[in-house]
Amino acid sequence: MNQDNKTFEESLKRLEQIVRSMERGDVALEESLKLFQEGTDLVRNCQKLLDEAELQVKKVMTATDGSPVLEDFNDEPNA
Repeated sequence: MNQDNKTFEESLKRLEQIVRSMERGDVALEESLKLFQEGTDLVRNCQKLLDEAELQVKKVMTATDGSPVLEDFNDEPNA
């Protein structure tokens, strides 16, 4: 599957698999290089998706007059 078509979660899961495989050290050099290349492509895809998500959040957090809307971040649910 093309890295650009993967979701963030799919890319991250595959990246974790690659890291585990390479950390075990039982992969031949040629395969390690292929995995490394795939991993770098996955990292680029994840960064692209995160950048796009950040842009969407910025758009949502803009007032109708174009000024930024700043809100305190609170990760606790409202009681």
